[in-house]
Amino acid sequence: MHELSICQSIIQQAVDIADQNHAVAIAQINLAIGPLAGVEIPLLQQAFPLAAAGTLAENAQLNAEALPIRVRCLSCFKESEALPNRLVCGHCQDWHTQLVSGDEMLIKSIELDTEEDVNYV
Repeated sequence: MHELSICQSIIQQAVDIADQNHAVAIAQINLAIGPLAGVEIPLLQQAFPLAAAGTLAENAQLNAEALPIRVRCLSCFKESEALPNRLVCGHCQDWHTQLVSGDEMLIKSIELDTEEDVNYV
């Protein structure tokens, strides 16, 4: 299950950002994942608590948004959404397309708890 190593990498990046911002904890990590990224969102969410144990992200919530697949047609030059196993133009149905998005995995945002946040609770 490579989702565990992906979680470890995400957490390391989040911890680095938390350290730079003098945060005491990571509250939430928001991801955007395309269906061609090779990452299963349910497996990622299962692996997250294991990877986060003992880190600033131990009590963090992991949110993952599935992104659509978009292609640009090399014949009619229009962009359209496509299916993972059918990367054809949604306008002219030509199969000569270029992938625009759908294979990425991005950290959209990280919500941090600072010492001031903890003192107000």
